[in-house]
Amino acid sequence: MKLVTLEQAQTLPFWRRPIFLLFLMSAAMPVAFATWGALLNNFVIDVAGFTGVEIGWLHSLREIPGFLAIGVIALIIFIREQVLGAVALLMLGVATALTAQFPSLGGILTITMLSSIGFHYYETVNQSLQLQWIDKARAPQMLGWIGASGSAATLIAYVLIVLTWQAFDLSYNFVYMVSGGFTALVAIFALLAYPQFEAPHPQVKKFVLKRRYWLYYALQFMAGARRQIFVVFAGFMMVEKFGFKVHEITALYLINLIANMVFAPLMGRAVGRYGERNTLIFEYVGLVIVFSLYGGIFYFGWGVVLAATLYVIDHMFFALAFALKTYFQKIADPQDIAPTAAVAFTINHISAVFLPALLGYLWVTSPGGVFVFAAGMAATSLALALMIPRHPEKGRETVFSRKVVAPAQ
Repeated sequence: MKLVTLEQAQTLPFWRRPIFLLFLMSAAMPVAFATWGALLNNFVIDVAGFTGVEIGWLHSLREIPGFLAIGVIALIIFIREQVLGAVALLMLGVATALTAQFPSLGGILTITMLSSIGFHYYETVNQSLQLQWIDKARAPQMLGWIGASGSAATLIAYVLIVLTWQAFDLSYNFVYMVSGGFTALVAIFALLAYPQFEAPHPQVKKFVLKRRYWLYYALQFMAGARRQIFVVFAGFMMVEKFGFKVHEITALYLINLIANMVFAPLMGRAVGRYGERNTLIFEYVGLVIVFSLYGGIFYFGWGVVLAATLYVIDHMFFALAFALKTYFQKIADPQDIAPTAAVAFTINHISAVFLPALLGYLWVTSPGGVFVFAAGMAATSLALALMIPRHPEKGRETVFSRKVVAPAQ
C-alpha cells in the first residue's frame, strides 16, 4: 500500500490528488442516496401502504447507524479512514441497487438499515477527511464547491428521472439498480485508483469528548433533530397531502439541486466573509420562519405553491450547515478531527433515532404540530448560535471563553 503525504500528492496528476478524490466521492454518494430519497415516499406508499407511523419507524431505524457512528473510532484502528470511506460508499451503492427487491415492510426496513450503515459511516469519514485534507483558509469556499459538485451529479440523475419516468414507464427496480450501481462502481474506482494519502497530523484513535467542544456538540444535536423533521415529513407531506407523483416530487428536488449548485459556492464565500456566527444566525432565523409557515399549511389551509416554495427555501437553508464544520475546524486540535467527527455524528443522531417514530404518531393526529415543534427547535438552535464568538479559535470556543495568552519568554 503506497503512502503519499499531502505535500507529495501535489506532484500527482490532478485527477489522482486528494481534493479530486473528495470531489469524486462527494459526487457519487448523492446519486444513490438522493435517488433513493426521491423515490422513497412513492415507493413505500405504492408498494407497502405506509402511513405516517410506518415512515416514522423507517426513518428512526435508518438513523440507528448514524447514532452508532462512534464505531468508526474502533474501525480506524484497523482500517485507514480513506479505505473505510470507499468501502462504506460501496455498501451504500449495493444496498440502494437492491432496494426494490424487498417490497415488504420487513424487507424495506432491512435493506434500509444496510444502506444506512454505508451512508453514515461514509459521511463520518468524509467529514473527517475534508477537514484534514483542506487548509483552514480555503475550507469554507472549498466545502461550498464540494457541495455544489454533489448537487451537479445528482442533477443529472434527477433530470433523467423527470424526463424518463413517465415517458418510458420506468420501474422502481430499474432506477434503484442504475443509481446504486453507479455509486458502487465509483467506490471501487476510489479503492483501486488512488494511493493512501497521509495527513500531517496523526489522528487520535480513541473516544474524544472534550468540555471545550460543548457548544459544537449542542449545535450538532439540534441540527440532527431539525434535519429529521425536514427529511421525514416535508417530502412525505408533498406526496400524502398534495398527491405528488414520482416525476413531480423529483422535479421539486431538481429545483433544490439547481439552487444548491448556484448558491453553495456563494454560501461558502459568505461563511468566509461574514463568519460562522452570522451565517448560522441567518440560517436559524430563516428556519424558524419556514417551519412556522409549514404549520400554517395545515392550520390555515394554505396551498401547494407555498408548500413547494417552502420546501426549496428550507433545503437552501440546510446547505449552510457546513458552517458548523468550519467552526469546529477552527476550535479543534488537529489530531481530534477524526474521533470528534465520529462523536459529533453520533450526537447529531441521538434525536434522530426516536424523533421520527414519536412524531409519526403526532403526524396522524396533528401534522401541523410537527412543524410547530420544529420551529421551536430552530429557535433553540438560534439561541445556541448567539454563543459562537465572532472569531472562534482554540481557547475561544464560545462567547463565554477567555483565551489564555502565553506569557512572554
